[in-house]
Amino acid sequence: MYDLVLKNGWIVDGSGNPRYRGDVAVRGDRIVAVGFLGDAAARETVDVRGLIVAPGFIDMMGQSEINALIDNRVLSKITQGVTTEVTGEGGSVAPLTDRLVLDDSDVMKKWHYREDWRDLDGYVAQLEKQGSTLNIATFVGATQVRLAVVGKDDRAPTPPELAHMTAIVDTLMQQGALGLWTALEYAPASYSKTDELIALAKAARRHGGVYASHMRNEGIRIDEALNEVFRIAREANIPAEVSHLKVAGRRSWGRMPSVLAKIDSARAAGLDITADQYPYTRAATSLDASIPTWAESGGWDSLLARLRDPKTRARLHAEMLQPTDGTEGFYNEAGGGAGILITGVFQDSLRPIQGKTIAEIAAARHHDPIETIFNVVLGEGGHRTDAVYAVMDEPDVQAAMKTWWVAVNTDFGGVAPDGPFGTQSAHPRAYGSFARILGHYSRDLNLFPLEFAVRKMTSLAAQRVGLYDRGMLKPGMAADITVFDAATVADKATFEQPHQPSVGFAYVFVNGKKVLDHGRLTAARPGRGLRGPGYVPPEARGGR
Repeated sequence: MYDLVLKNGWIVDGSGNPRYRGDVAVRGDRIVAVGFLGDAAARETVDVRGLIVAPGFIDMMGQSEINALIDNRVLSKITQGVTTEVTGEGGSVAPLTDRLVLDDSDVMKKWHYREDWRDLDGYVAQLEKQGSTLNIATFVGATQVRLAVVGKDDRAPTPPELAHMTAIVDTLMQQGALGLWTALEYAPASYSKTDELIALAKAARRHGGVYASHMRNEGIRIDEALNEVFRIAREANIPAEVSHLKVAGRRSWGRMPSVLAKIDSARAAGLDITADQYPYTRAATSLDASIPTWAESGGWDSLLARLRDPKTRARLHAEMLQPTDGTEGFYNEAGGGAGILITGVFQDSLRPIQGKTIAEIAAARHHDPIETIFNVVLGEGGHRTDAVYAVMDEPDVQAAMKTWWVAVNTDFGGVAPDGPFGTQSAHPRAYGSFARILGHYSRDLNLFPLEFAVRKMTSLAAQRVGLYDRGMLKPGMAADITVFDAATVADKATFEQPHQPSVGFAYVFVNGKKVLDHGRLTAARPGRGLRGPGYVPPEARGGR
């Protein structure tokens, strides 16, 4: 007897093949049969006639590793069909040191959680103790490794420090990390030289890992940034993923076809390069990311001291208007203060500026927009301000989306309108990335078939990060299943009202357990910490 049979659905199995009508049977946490199953006996039989039955979606760049500990519903992900999230962009749950935990003390106090672990094994144990609706798999964040060993200073690691960093990557890969992930546009990761990254990538590759990168630049210097990715892939002999592929800044709009051609050329030359994206024209990151990265050397206290010094502040102002590093900088890429929207603040006293652009805040205060950015950062007292930047052009977004080797992400943590993060604003991608591609782009604009979209969201992602038992509907695979109505699936979240779940999803199953039933979460929390291909059980690690 089966535990569950989904009958009479349109099966889109994740391979990209045409849909077909059939049944899916589950026993325990595994799919055990797919096809015509007749009157097969099951503890629960659900008639899904007219609905799409697909593998659970894989978010190739989420940020829910801590959110899931704070609100384990992870509602904005489950309500758009996501069953597994990949995380670890630059920062990651491990390694943690006592000093890094101390740095997070204010955040832990605000959001009521504890960092009681120090490595990946410890985090996975904590996640499974608290429960989660979805699965979480993580990379080793190169920024996190650098912070643990080198700290926040703008300098290269010494040879012993680099050896220590490499050993950390080795250890965490054995604990199940998927690979190494860099976020090179932000300090302190921006202080890393390519040779440092190659050494860490080689350690990840020894355990079957991949290299993912938020590249050094996504605007006018994107060719150089891609060349660095290619060099790391070549010299470390490692597959590489370009994270949230985009062309940022008005001076670069229209260049996506040439960027795609450059990656295709690298693939043709023998490099294993793929990418992922979210389907929006606005990016989201911190407000301080618009400030030149040299100002963050030494960490938050050093940045705040520089902003309080009139001479240094004047230099930063000038460099934001006319960057000296050959880039446009986030401020110019967004078209100035009108293109930067504040979506989340740490200090309650700054709550009134949420939902306003820097230009609007500056006008209300009768201040210059750049000076307004400095003042907001100072007002946060060393805590992050979240912001959305209008940096992309719709034709570029669509060009990447139509590319067969580009997967899908939200690049946002799981949130909920009635949860602790509901008081913050958000980027609509938190709720809408997957539904928007299925509804707006595939169905409404007819950019590509539904089967093509589902493959991007499932088997392409699973293959890239080595989650080989997910991403397909076939016997033996994990029973992560998303059931939706192709005619009604749609994103509802907007920049003005972001806390709106997507619609059209009938059921979501994670590891064989129903977590979503016609838009309502169940009480089940079957999510797990997933391990990468280099995972070695603790009892077997000594001899490897």
